[in-house]
Amino acid sequence: MAQLHEIIKWCDHTLKSNEFKDYAPNGLQIEGINEVNSITCAVTASLDAIEACIKNGSKVLLVHHGYFWKGEAYPITGMRGNRIKKLIQHEISLVAYHLPLDSHPTLGNNAAIAEILGLQDVSALDPNQKHAIGNIGILPEPVTAHNFQQKLAQSLQPQILHLAANKTHVQKIGFCTGAAQDFISHAAEQGCDAYLSGEVSERTFYEAKELDVHYYACGHHATERYGVQRLAQAVCEQFDLEYHYFEQNNPV
Repeated sequence: MAQLHEIIKWCDHTLKSNEFKDYAPNGLQIEGINEVNSITCAVTASLDAIEACIKNGSKVLLVHHGYFWKGEAYPITGMRGNRIKKLIQHEISLVAYHLPLDSHPTLGNNAAIAEILGLQDVSALDPNQKHAIGNIGILPEPVTAHNFQQKLAQSLQPQILHLAANKTHVQKIGFCTGAAQDFISHAAEQGCDAYLSGEVSERTFYEAKELDVHYYACGHHATERYGVQRLAQAVCEQFDLEYHYFEQNNPV
């Protein structure tokens, strides 16, 4: 058993969450019971994830995508109201970390992608950022653009959308998980052969062609399922808690 606010304090300190300007509040978003026996983590605080948390008997739901995003309507009604009511009724705390969990050098989503793909000499995609949201890594050997797509399909998820550039081989890879398709311009500025993220926009087709940077859309969910698991495991090791991961089959 651990105290909720001790867990939040440890996470905030570990992720340096107060040093990020983000699109939603990081840390404790909805406060439940103070005594925590186990943690359930998921990419997004969907109703299914909440139901899994209830089934597991966890009093903390730890996610990457929580609530209260900038630009959202204020009323707690409809779908969001139903989710929040469930959490409050079952005294479950909602804890969310967004950009800090993308950026963390060992627990983060980008760090996980680098390890999975075997990228070396990892550096910041934007050298001007205090905490790099995107990164660059080097493949041990150049590979064809098609073979790199196959590697991504085997490592992350089967459905990879490849927007081709003129280069036949890739080795210097820019990457940022989630909806960071527009960072392809940073990848071009840094001389990357390819850039990967989760989502894709119509304009990305032209940018990949004209910037001569291969673009790979690997799925928002697929690229961001790692950080919450790493953070939850670290928390449970620190506070001797049970750990559960809820995987939702989200193809986007």
